[in-house]
This record gives sequence, C-alpha cells and structure tokens, in this order.
Amino acid sequence: MQDILIFKRIEKKYRLTAAQKDMLLQEIGVHLVPDEHGRNTICSLYLDTPDHLLIRNSIDATIYKEKLRLRSYGIPAPDDHVFLEIKKKYKGVVYKRRVSLTLRQAMDYLSGGKRPEESQIMSEIDYAIRFYRQPRPAMFIAYEREAYFVPELPNLRITFDTGVRFREHELALELGTHGTQLLPDDVILMEIKTDGAMPVWLSDALGRCSLLPVSFSKYGTAYLSTLSSGNRAVLPAACIASNEMRGETIPHV
Repeated sequence: MQDILIFKRIEKKYRLTAAQKDMLLQEIGVHLVPDEHGRNTICSLYLDTPDHLLIRNSIDATIYKEKLRLRSYGIPAPDDHVFLEIKKKYKGVVYKRRVSLTLRQAMDYLSGGKRPEESQIMSEIDYAIRFYRQPRPAMFIAYEREAYFVPELPNLRITFDTGVRFREHELALELGTHGTQLLPDDVILMEIKTDGAMPVWLSDALGRCSLLPVSFSKYGTAYLSTLSSGNRAVLPAACIASNEMRGETIPHV
C-alpha cells in the first residue's frame, strides 16, 4: 500500500493481552496482509502551546478534538521523509490530513520558516499553526506497531501497538525512541480503522475473544501522567468546541 495523505474514518481502540491477540489473529489472520510499513517503530512529536491548550481541549471536548504532530517511521535523519499531520475528530469521525516533508524542511517550518510547499493540505495545517500561534514540540511518543490491511476491504486497517513510551525532554525525532513506559509491558493496544462498516467475520471474532472498545489517547494519557506526578499545575482548558468557532469547516474527504 502507498502512503495515504487524506483519511476519513472511524477508529475503535481495544486493550488486549498477548493471549487475546494470538486468539484474535487465529480467528482473522487469513484475511490480513501486512501493510507497507509492516512492523515498525512509530515516532510522534506532538505540537502544543506553552499551556498545552490542544491536549487540554482534546481531553475536555466531547464533540470536536484536534491534534498537530510530526510523525516518522523509525528514527529519521535530516533528509529522511516524515509526515506533518493535523488530526481532527468530529462526532466520532476522524479526519486526518498530512504532508510528506524531509525532517529538515519540517523543523525549519515549525521554527517559523516559510511553508515548505503550496497545497490545500499544507494550507490547512498552516492555518492551524497560525491559529495556535506557532505551537512547539511538547511531547514525544514512540511505540512498536504491527499493521495490517484487508485487500478486499481497502478502508479497513488493524494495528497492534506495544511498548508505548513518552518523554517531555529531548523533543526531536532524531534523538532516539527512549522514554518513560506509559503502559504495562503485557498491554497491547489494538486499533480498528474503518469507513464505518465492520465486516461480520471481524465483529464475530471480537465477540468470541471478549473484546470491547475502550477510550484511550496516547498523548492524553501521557499528559495526565505528568499531571499526576506533580510536574505541572492543572489549568482550565479554553472552550474551542468546534472547528466552526475558529472560522473553518470540518473537511469532507
């Protein structure tokens, strides 16, 4: 599969044990094919304001949420390609837009430089960057991902994440994947990403494995973890409940 730059989908998350993962793959493995990135280490650098407005809004909001991040597969060198992304969730539907840039281009832009390209997606990202007054790297999160797709259902992807870790220092993708463990070693996070319809064979397998969806945000959990450790004071989130409040419309893709 080629890298996709525009997404509109439903994402459901599940917490699994290794035994549940093995059981599920025995049930559905015949339908799955590893995607282009297969097994890889995902590295994400989340952008935020000095008072962490984006993640506080995301934690508080029920209708609309958004995040800005820089993502790489593995540890990138300055001329390797990374993805600059804006991810929005509106009434349960996830909209993700991203551009592919070199790490050097992305960091130059995020440091206040000019747009690295002219495109509709870059314009949307640039609007958000200006709206939040040049947000800076705030949290690094890494994990190992095992990713699959279903050839006859191209809009269906299933991923398994392990070893989720985070750090608030050394906020650069090229500085390695080390960090504080966010979840116990025996927890696996699974995401099922669809266009809204889940095939019967998958929903039946989830039932047989006793798997129910959970609400979980890696950045949100890491941020709350730093609050509970007493590293920062809790601030009230500003009310930015919908994209319309900042003069945009939700993108339809």
